[in-house]
Parts: sequence; C-alpha cells; structure tokens
Amino acid sequence: MADINNIAKQFTDFYYSTFDSDRSSLGALYRPESMLTWEGTPIAGSNAIAEKLTSLPFSKVQHKVTTLDAQPSSPTVASLIVSVTGLLVVDDSTNPLQFSQIFQLIPDGSSYYVYNDIFRLNYG
Repeated sequence: MADINNIAKQFTDFYYSTFDSDRSSLGALYRPESMLTWEGTPIAGSNAIAEKLTSLPFSKVQHKVTTLDAQPSSPTVASLIVSVTGLLVVDDSTNPLQFSQIFQLIPDGSSYYVYNDIFRLNYG
C-alpha cells in the first residue's frame, strides 16, 4: 500500500500546485472520457473540464491538504481512488473554505490520468 499512498501524494501535490499556479495546465490530466462533478454539476470530457476549471470566479487560490487516503480501485488494473480533504484559500481571504475531492486515477503509460473527479465545498 505504500506505493499507492506515494502515487496519491505525488499526484495531489502536482495537481494542487498546478491548480494554484496555472489552472489552464490541468486539462492534460484529463481525457475525453473523463468526468468531473463540481458542486453537483456533472461535466464530461477533458475540454469541458479544463474550461470549467479555468473559468472559476477567483484570481488567486491556495489548496491546503489536511487528509489524503488512497485505495486500489480494481483487482486487474493499477487504478486507484484518492480521497482528499483540506482548506481552500481564495483571493487571500482570511476565512478558508473546507473542501473534499475524490479522484479515480487510471494508469496511462508511466503516469496516470483522472477518470473521475468529484469536488465539493463542505459547509457547516
């Protein structure tokens, strides 16, 4: 399991670093068959997902991961499910938002792509 946790950590470090610095580069992590559910709204395909992520209504964002869990998601393919919770600081706000995000990563050569991505802000 250490390998899965290492893959999940490397992926999330890269994903959130890229999201925080240049969201337009995230499109390469998705494929035409990828799916994103953003706050309950389903979005399909890498182009539509990239468009959604780049059109979010803030100019500056910082993700702070607080928990990261990973499990294999198939007995026959080296895919994995990654669950993340954390804080989201938007436009230097002093009140960070809590978020949760789930990824299903599918192997693609020597790396992985995002097949499923579910994002929610956690209010309460």
